[in-house]
Amino acid sequence: MKNILILLASLTGAGFVQADTSIIYEGDSGPGLGKHIVFLASDHEYRTEQTSPALARILAKRLGFKCTVVFGVDGNGFIEAGSSNVSGLKALKQADLFFIFARFLNLPDDEMAQIEAYIEKGGPVVGLRTSSHAFKIPKDSKYAKYDFKSNIKGYENGFGHQILGNTWVGHYGNNHQQGTRIQIVPEQKAHAILTGVGDNAFTHAGAYVGKPGPDFTVLTNSQPLVSMDPNAEPDTKKPPMPSTWTRHYEAKDGKKHRVFHSTQGASEDILDDNYRRMIINGVLWAAGMEKVIKPDLDISFVGPYQPTTFSFGGHVKNVKPSDLAGWDSPIMPAREKEESPKK
Repeated sequence: MKNILILLASLTGAGFVQADTSIIYEGDSGPGLGKHIVFLASDHEYRTEQTSPALARILAKRLGFKCTVVFGVDGNGFIEAGSSNVSGLKALKQADLFFIFARFLNLPDDEMAQIEAYIEKGGPVVGLRTSSHAFKIPKDSKYAKYDFKSNIKGYENGFGHQILGNTWVGHYGNNHQQGTRIQIVPEQKAHAILTGVGDNAFTHAGAYVGKPGPDFTVLTNSQPLVSMDPNAEPDTKKPPMPSTWTRHYEAKDGKKHRVFHSTQGASEDILDDNYRRMIINGVLWAAGMEKVIKPDLDISFVGPYQPTTFSFGGHVKNVKPSDLAGWDSPIMPAREKEESPKK
């Protein structure tokens, strides 16, 4: 088996082995060496299939982590936005952190079993954007409690509410028409996650309604702008809304375990250096590695990152996970795009 894996790595590029619907980027030096992050990347709109591997490559190459990215695919093995056809979450058995950026998934039972086992043992979790409503699961499923509208006693509002802190509430402003300025909460400027992060990062994704719980530490607020121009004026009818926070969830061991959540994260959002740095810092904090966070930590992209604008039906077609192998493959390759539906 070892020889087979070595052969696969030699054929597909440095630091990469393909398994199931996943790819693996494996760093060889840095503070993350020996630690494993598993990404679940399948949403319909915000291009997690671009955001997640781009962040995984930074964490692997720059910081030494092993990063497994599990994608949703179609019947031919091509990446399909929002697909629940995933295989490879068994990697969570050895994971040190679960990074989820997903929307309305109804995964096979054996894949959900891996997520449940990870949560029950209290592993740290990082979630972006639509992960507040990551699962849409029928009531007759054994995993129905994870549904974003769950009314099961003790697990109301599902994974989003119970783990990340919020289920889906609604947009705050007009998505696709109003960009967002990410404003640091002044009282939290000294928080490790905000180390080296400048104020007023710009994200293309519109704001979400964020409802902070008493256990939240709110790090940033979203300020909707009057247009998609990064230099646009703030929408005075929309005062700042909580957008980034930390919290802890209680696992079966009765202990509290770390969570970092941001309501943004679309493909073009991470082009902003300050926003991207905050997400990388959030991963390190959630993993209990805040001492590693430095203001000059290298968070530059690894290989060509050429994101497409987020939209429903806008994922790049005919791309397999293996097309994103290695350090130098473009994210995304120049392939035919699906036509976005008219609004």
